[in-house]
Amino acid sequence: MRLVIQRVSGASVSVGGNVTGSIGTGLLVLVGVENGDTEDDASWLAAKTVSMRIFNDENGVMNRSVADIGGSVLAVSQFTLMASTRKGNRPSYVRAAGHGLAVPLYEAYCDKVESALGRRTEKGIFGADMEVRLVNDGPVTIIIDSRQRE
Repeated sequence: MRLVIQRVSGASVSVGGNVTGSIGTGLLVLVGVENGDTEDDASWLAAKTVSMRIFNDENGVMNRSVADIGGSVLAVSQFTLMASTRKGNRPSYVRAAGHGLAVPLYEAYCDKVESALGRRTEKGIFGADMEVRLVNDGPVTIIIDSRQRE
Protein backbone atom coordinates (compact mmCIF):
# COMPACT_ATOMS: atom_id res chain seq x y z
CA MET A 1 0.00 0.00 0.00
CA ARG A 2 1.14 3.52 -0.69
CA LEU A 3 0.03 6.72 1.02
CA VAL A 4 0.47 10.37 0.20
CA ILE A 5 -0.06 12.23 3.48
CA GLN A 6 -0.63 15.98 3.46
CA ARG A 7 -0.85 18.16 6.55
CA VAL A 8 -3.84 20.41 5.99
CA SER A 9 -5.68 23.26 7.63
CA GLY A 10 -8.78 22.02 5.82
CA ALA A 11 -9.82 19.49 3.17
CA SER A 12 -12.92 18.03 1.59
CA VAL A 13 -13.92 15.50 -1.04
CA SER A 14 -17.03 15.70 -3.21
CA VAL A 15 -18.77 13.33 -5.59
CA GLY A 16 -21.21 14.81 -8.07
CA GLY A 17 -21.18 18.12 -6.22
CA ASN A 18 -22.06 16.52 -2.86
CA VAL A 19 -19.48 16.63 -0.05
CA THR A 20 -18.82 13.10 1.23
CA GLY A 21 -16.05 13.99 3.68
CA SER A 22 -14.65 17.16 5.19
CA ILE A 23 -12.10 18.05 7.88
CA GLY A 24 -10.46 21.06 9.47
CA THR A 25 -6.90 20.74 10.78
CA GLY A 26 -5.48 17.28 10.22
CA LEU A 27 -4.33 14.97 7.45
CA LEU A 28 -5.55 14.37 3.93
CA VAL A 29 -4.41 10.86 3.04
CA LEU A 30 -4.48 9.50 -0.51
CA VAL A 31 -4.54 5.68 -0.32
CA GLY A 32 -3.34 3.32 -3.05
CA VAL A 33 -3.60 -0.46 -2.77
CA GLU A 34 -1.28 -2.78 -4.73
CA ASN A 35 -1.76 -6.41 -5.70
CA GLY A 36 -0.34 -8.55 -2.91
CA ASP A 37 -1.02 -6.07 -0.11
CA THR A 38 -2.42 -7.46 3.15
CA GLU A 39 -4.20 -6.31 6.27
CA ASP A 40 -0.76 -6.13 7.92
CA ASP A 41 0.11 -3.35 5.44
CA ALA A 42 -3.09 -1.48 6.37
CA SER A 43 -2.33 -1.86 10.09
CA TRP A 44 1.27 -0.69 9.76
CA LEU A 45 0.28 2.34 7.67
CA ALA A 46 -2.59 3.30 9.99
CA ALA A 47 -0.24 3.26 12.99
CA LYS A 48 2.29 5.40 11.09
CA THR A 49 -0.40 7.84 9.99
CA VAL A 50 -1.73 8.45 13.49
CA SER A 51 1.71 8.62 15.15
CA MET A 52 3.70 10.63 12.60
CA ARG A 53 5.01 13.80 14.27
CA ILE A 54 4.46 16.43 11.58
CA PHE A 55 2.51 19.08 13.49
CA ASN A 56 4.23 21.94 15.28
CA ASP A 57 4.62 22.05 19.04
CA GLU A 58 4.67 25.27 21.09
CA ASN A 59 8.23 25.95 19.86
CA GLY A 60 7.35 25.63 16.18
CA VAL A 61 9.07 22.24 15.88
CA MET A 62 7.31 19.36 14.09
CA ASN A 63 6.97 17.21 17.18
CA ARG A 64 3.25 16.40 17.44
CA SER A 65 1.04 13.82 15.75
CA VAL A 66 -2.48 14.21 14.44
CA ALA A 67 -3.60 12.33 17.57
CA ASP A 68 -1.67 14.76 19.82
CA ILE A 69 -3.37 17.82 18.33
CA GLY A 70 -6.86 16.32 18.21
CA GLY A 71 -6.85 16.58 14.42
CA SER A 72 -8.90 14.68 11.87
CA VAL A 73 -8.14 12.41 8.92
CA LEU A 74 -9.72 12.44 5.47
CA ALA A 75 -8.81 9.27 3.51
CA VAL A 76 -9.36 9.15 -0.25
CA SER A 77 -8.76 6.03 -2.35
CA GLN A 78 -6.51 6.64 -5.35
CA PHE A 79 -5.45 3.75 -7.56
CA THR A 80 -3.23 6.05 -9.65
CA LEU A 81 -0.68 6.03 -6.80
CA MET A 82 0.29 2.58 -8.09
CA ALA A 83 1.09 3.85 -11.60
CA SER A 84 4.14 2.58 -13.43
CA THR A 85 5.70 5.09 -15.81
CA ARG A 86 8.52 2.84 -17.01
CA LYS A 87 7.42 2.49 -20.60
CA GLY A 88 6.18 5.32 -22.77
CA ASN A 89 4.06 8.24 -21.66
CA ARG A 90 0.87 6.45 -20.68
CA PRO A 91 0.99 5.17 -17.09
CA SER A 92 0.20 1.52 -16.48
CA TYR A 93 -1.98 0.57 -13.53
CA VAL A 94 -1.47 -3.20 -13.63
CA ARG A 95 0.02 -3.12 -10.11
CA ALA A 96 -3.14 -1.53 -8.66
CA ALA A 97 -5.32 -4.00 -6.79
CA GLY A 98 -8.80 -4.75 -8.10
CA HIS A 99 -11.93 -3.95 -6.11
CA GLY A 100 -11.96 -7.38 -4.43
CA LEU A 101 -8.71 -6.61 -2.58
CA ALA A 102 -8.56 -2.82 -2.66
CA VAL A 103 -11.93 -2.04 -1.07
CA PRO A 104 -11.46 -4.24 2.03
CA LEU A 105 -7.91 -2.95 2.59
CA TYR A 106 -8.91 0.70 2.12
CA GLU A 107 -11.78 0.18 4.58
CA ALA A 108 -9.48 -1.68 7.01
CA TYR A 109 -6.99 1.22 6.89
CA CYS A 110 -9.79 3.73 7.57
CA ASP A 111 -11.19 1.62 10.43
CA LYS A 112 -7.76 1.28 12.05
CA VAL A 113 -7.10 5.03 11.82
CA GLU A 114 -10.55 5.70 13.28
CA SER A 115 -9.95 3.27 16.14
CA ALA A 116 -6.53 4.74 16.95
CA LEU A 117 -7.78 8.35 16.85
CA GLY A 118 -11.06 7.70 18.62
CA ARG A 119 -12.94 9.76 16.04
CA ARG A 120 -14.52 9.18 12.64
CA THR A 121 -12.26 8.93 9.60
CA GLU A 122 -13.80 11.02 6.84
CA LYS A 123 -13.79 9.35 3.41
CA GLY A 124 -14.42 9.69 -0.26
CA ILE A 125 -16.35 7.06 -2.22
CA PHE A 126 -14.21 4.22 -3.50
CA GLY A 127 -14.03 4.14 -7.31
CA ALA A 128 -15.98 7.37 -7.78
CA ASP A 129 -14.87 10.39 -9.79
CA MET A 130 -14.02 12.65 -6.85
CA GLU A 131 -13.07 16.28 -6.45
CA VAL A 132 -10.62 16.89 -3.62
CA ARG A 133 -10.04 20.34 -2.17
CA LEU A 134 -7.34 21.09 0.37
CA VAL A 135 -5.20 23.75 1.94
CA ASN A 136 -1.79 22.14 2.41
CA ASP A 137 -0.29 23.53 5.61
CA GLY A 138 3.46 24.07 5.38
CA PRO A 139 3.41 22.60 2.78
CA VAL A 140 4.01 19.23 4.37
CA THR A 141 3.61 16.19 2.10
CA ILE A 142 4.99 12.73 2.91
CA ILE A 143 4.88 9.51 0.88
CA ILE A 144 4.90 6.16 2.68
CA ASP A 145 5.02 2.74 1.05
CA SER A 146 4.35 -0.35 3.16
CA ARG A 147 6.70 -2.37 0.94
CA GLN A 148 9.65 -0.15 1.88
CA ARG A 149 8.84 0.44 5.55
CA GLU A 150 11.31 3.26 5.99
